Amino acid sequence: MGKEIEIHTAEELASSMFELTVGGRRSEISDVFPGFEERDRLGLVMRRPCGAVGASALILATVTAFYDIQRAKGEEFFVYPDYFLFHVGGSFGNHKMLDIFPSHKEVVVEDDPEEILRAINDRAVTRLLVEDVEPGDPAFERPTLASSRVLTALAYSPRGRVSDADVEVSGNKTTEAYVSAVLEQSEEVDQGMRDNVWAGRKGLFEDSVPLETYRRLDIEEALSMLGSTALRHRR
Repeated sequence: MGKEIEIHTAEELASSMFELTVGGRRSEISDVFPGFEERDRLGLVMRRPCGAVGASALILATVTAFYDIQRAKGEEFFVYPDYFLFHVGGSFGNHKMLDIFPSHKEVVVEDDPEEILRAINDRAVTRLLVEDVEPGDPAFERPTLASSRVLTALAYSPRGRVSDADVEVSGNKTTEAYVSAVLEQSEEVDQGMRDNVWAGRKGLFEDSVPLETYRRLDIEEALSMLGSTALRHRR
């Protein structure tokens, strides 16, 4: 693992550090999240220790796109994107190095689909990442469904690769240093588990860079996956 990073993401990260493809074509964040804008709110639902590491390249690419909008205004700024991690059933690490900051944006929520969706709605999440699990059959209350603001949803894996992927995102050595810092700072997670996450991360490297994959979902399918823990098998 690398040393802790002190330079803010707005100063160090650039869009050129990331490569994105959608359906096999070179793409941008606006292709992954159509109509992307600075008011968008990214949310990721996680059930496993440091699980968001499996989506770290996409999170950081989206953070960078947010700061690109700020930089284009030509003015000095001090702002963090309103991006959230929903820790289901307990705290699964410290992800401030992915710009999930301040700490109240790491939300611990009861392991209940209704409560998870309520937490997502309460933060007006518009772009949702859910773990790549078999769809469940949760019975959401009608007002809860009506309150959803989710525009785009993708399946991710804590291990970095999903089945039937149609979106790919890669970072570089700089972005991986952020991942290393997340694992170092997640002291509430057992060290052996953190070592396992890091070892698994190394398996994502292709041509010396980590490659994560995702699958686009319709909103109904994504919400159904909030009621399941049965992992899909990557093919």
